[in-house]
Amino acid sequence: MDLIKGAELANEHFDWSIDGKVGTITINRPDRKNPLTFGSYAALRDTFRALQHVDDVKTIVITGAGGNFCSGGDVHDIIAPLLDMDMKELLRFTEMTGDVVKAMRTCPQPIIAAVEGVCAGAGAILAMGADMRYGTADTKTAFLFTRVGLAGCDMGACAILPRIIGQGRASELLYTGRSMSGQEAYDWGFFNVLCEPGNTLVEAHKQAARLADGPTFAHGITKRQLHMEWDMSIEEAITVEAEAQAICMQTQDFRRAYNAFVAKQRPVFEGN
Repeated sequence: MDLIKGAELANEHFDWSIDGKVGTITINRPDRKNPLTFGSYAALRDTFRALQHVDDVKTIVITGAGGNFCSGGDVHDIIAPLLDMDMKELLRFTEMTGDVVKAMRTCPQPIIAAVEGVCAGAGAILAMGADMRYGTADTKTAFLFTRVGLAGCDMGACAILPRIIGQGRASELLYTGRSMSGQEAYDWGFFNVLCEPGNTLVEAHKQAARLADGPTFAHGITKRQLHMEWDMSIEEAITVEAEAQAICMQTQDFRRAYNAFVAKQRPVFEGN
């Protein structure tokens, strides 16, 4: 099967760029704090699914334009039409939004969210679905579903958020819909790094480039195991990790690392 090239993932719903081996998704509706539409949900789902078959992009950064990350579903383009849908149509929509997070978790490339300003609703879910998050002290993250009369269990929030920040903290945020400050997000482990305002994208790209220069096949295995082992016992996880590590020991990158160690050089990984 022919692999998809990263350049082929461009679409009309968000900006897509490639710098070296790093792909960047920029939600670009800054006049309204980058809300999502039916089309952008579908495009995000399809893009992350397609990345399973892209070989020239090794890491992903997702961000928003104009000083905000994402304000969630567009009130006019999404929320209003939902009021006129029947149950079948509503379920089709909610399953599609959940598929975005499923696709994020199953694409092999590590995803880093560069989060500034408003990060709310489905925007907070996109940040949550990433592997790492870079934010600022000024960032406001809100899982505000209860504020609009919905349950906090949206797009995997009740499963994923407690694993990141703990059950009690996640419960508070999901029940109240209040904003989590940037400092709280960092102290609680939601943000990996706090950056100066305006600098999250730069710092996220630096980390993404470092990962892209690493043993990217092994990174994909690590991501898969982090996802799969949520539902495993310790005994099962140890067994599966033994198998995964044996696979990685057959890669050329493992051999390159050994040869570089012997030669007292830094290994140059190629992802195979």
